[in-house]
Formats: sequence, C-alpha cells, structure tokens
Amino acid sequence: MMVLRRLLARVAAVGVVAEDSDQVRLQKVTLTFATCTVTSLAVIWVGTYLALGLPASAAIPFGYQVASVVTLAAFAWTKDYRLFRFSQIVLMLALPFLLQWSLGGYVASSAVSLWALIAVFGALLFYNARQAVPWFVAFVGLTILSGLLDPLLATSPAAIPTPVVEAFFVLNILGVSLTAYLLLQYFVRERDTALAESEGLLLNVLPRAIAQRLKRRPGVIADRYEDVTVLFADIADFTRLAERTSPERVVGMLDEIFSAFDGLTQARGLEKIKTIGDAYMVVGGLPEPRPDAVEAMAELALEMQATIGEIGERLGLGLAIRIGMDSGPVVAGVIGRQKFIYDLWGDTVNTASRMESHGIVGRIQVGSATYRQLRGRYRFEDRGLIEVKGKDPLQAYLLVGRETDPAVQRSGG
Repeated sequence: MMVLRRLLARVAAVGVVAEDSDQVRLQKVTLTFATCTVTSLAVIWVGTYLALGLPASAAIPFGYQVASVVTLAAFAWTKDYRLFRFSQIVLMLALPFLLQWSLGGYVASSAVSLWALIAVFGALLFYNARQAVPWFVAFVGLTILSGLLDPLLATSPAAIPTPVVEAFFVLNILGVSLTAYLLLQYFVRERDTALAESEGLLLNVLPRAIAQRLKRRPGVIADRYEDVTVLFADIADFTRLAERTSPERVVGMLDEIFSAFDGLTQARGLEKIKTIGDAYMVVGGLPEPRPDAVEAMAELALEMQATIGEIGERLGLGLAIRIGMDSGPVVAGVIGRQKFIYDLWGDTVNTASRMESHGIVGRIQVGSATYRQLRGRYRFEDRGLIEVKGKDPLQAYLLVGRETDPAVQRSGG
C-alpha cells in the first residue's frame, strides 16, 4: 500500500516544477490525478462496447485514453500546464457527447454525457471563476444540442441489451459522482492543509485575536492598553561570541534559545512580540487583558534565567541574559502592508528596554510599577536610582524569586 501510494504521488507530480506556487502545484497534481482516474475508468466502456460489437463507439473512450497518455507524457516532458489543462478539459467535455451521439441518444447511451460534468468541475478548479464560465456555457450548449438531436438519434439506437443500458445508467451516475467527489475531496484537503500552514505562519507574526481582526476588517489596527507588563531579554556578550563562532552555530544557538523561550511564553499564555538580533521581547496583558499578567511575566523571567543556564551548560558555553521589565500603559498596533509586524509603543516599553540595557548580567531588573504589583509575593533587592540615558534617574529593583521559595529565603534576598 505504501509503495502504491508513493507511485501515485510520483505520477501525480510529473508536471510540477520547483518554481510553482502552492496553488499551481495543487492544480497540476489534481488535474493529473483526475486524468489518470478517468483514463483508468474508460477501460470499462472500451471493453463493454467491443464485447457488444460496437467498435466505433469503443474507439471514442479508447481515443481519450490514447490522447490522455500522449498529453500526460508531453506534460511531463515540457511542463506546459496551460496546454495540458486546455487539452484535458476539451477531451473531457467533448468526447462524452460524441459517445452519446454514436450510441443513439440519452437512453441508449445511459446518459454518458454526464461525464462532461467532470470538465465543468475541473474548469472551476483549474481556471478561475471567470475563466470557467465559457466551459460551463459550452456544456449547457452541448446538452441542449443533445436534447434537440435526441429524437433523431433515437430512431437508430445501438443494439445494447436493456440490462446493460440500466447497469450503465447506474455506472455513469456513480462514476461521475465518485470521480467528482474524489477530485474535490483531494483538492479541498490539500487546500485546507495549505490554509492551515498559512494560518500558522500568520500566527507566528500576529497574536491570534489580532490576526482574526485583520482578516475580518483589513485596515489600521491600533489599541491602547492601560496595564500590561513588557519584558526584554538580551543575551550578554553575544556579539563577541558570534564573532568567533561559525554562522551555522550562531543561528543554531539562537534558534535553540529562542525556541525554548517561545515554548515558555506560550505555556504562560503571554505574547511574544519580536526578536531583534539576540534580544527577545514579550508582553503580558494584551491583546486580551488578564489580571495576572505581571505574575505570569515574573514567572517567565525566572524560567528564562534557568533555561539559558541549562542551554549554556549543554552547549559548553557560559551563556547568561539580562532581563528588564516594566508595567503600565502602551499603544499596540500593526504596522506595514507587506512584511507587517505587531508592535508596542509608549513609556512603559522604553522603561522596560532601559531596565534591560542598564541591568546586570544574570539578573532580572524591574521598574517601580512592576515592583509595586509584585511586592509581597516576590522578593526583591532595592538597587536604588540608576542613571538612564535620555530619562531622569529611575528607581530599579532586582527580582530574586518567589516570596515562598525556600532557596530565596535562605539567601536573604
């Protein structure tokens, strides 16, 4: 079964090239799959009509098989999707009507022209909605023409036994339904997979609530939040470390560190905003406000400290981070139209950034607003006023750990 599945996948992808977009690749694979399916099913009609002594009628589905093999081979060789698409839609649309006329109309042929519906469905999938209209009009026109010709054709129908006619009515209905269902199911399943991947990429850039708003109502997204907590973390001396390390190891190291931070952030229900070089920015309390945002951020900071130590030990490097936090109001919004980003602005953001840049390696430094919300539940060291470029001196505190943590109590922090 696995071998057959691999073989079918290889056959379906004969016309795919590396430059194809996801949509074009899906269209190519689905059309190839449909062509192979209809070509295989045509064996039933060829064999039956030959057995009934109707070689002229048998030649029509056989001609489709030959033409399909030729166009598939040409498609695999030239990768010319437009020619393959056009030729297959024409064949699938015209030949069922020709077969019906050769057999003597709707009844004698068991309404074999129903197979032309595959061309109509295919036109919607392999072209766009506007381009599919002429193919539908052609189907309607051929159907009306068949109705007008039917009284004349029915005067000399093919000599097909009634049980065979009835069986082929069932077979045509089921065959068209099954082929259309398999075609649409494959297309929809692959499309949903691609949409899920696109949604995942979008959620890597934007918070889920913001992404939903942007999809529902494109335009400017800007909100003010009165009480959030912002965290900046920066790997100490990473620039010098990167200068003496191979590019592959630098990127791999950052990926490992930030992936670990991403997991911690997600587990705490916080929002990663961005990375800037070797700096990491997180916010708690937006886009959905939460009363425990500052506690969640404090726990995240402590976990990040422990995690960077574990990664550094595993890599044989003395890795450490500076962490800065502050709480208060911010403005948040989406900027850009192509490579957009969700970002934050305001004095709270600036202060959190200064807490990090003017902090101590391996420590968590917080501003007064964060300290006031956490005191009594967490232990701090008062660092006093610190000089900050571009601002008045700021009161700073070093977060040591939870108030109930025995290790913190023994340290006297």
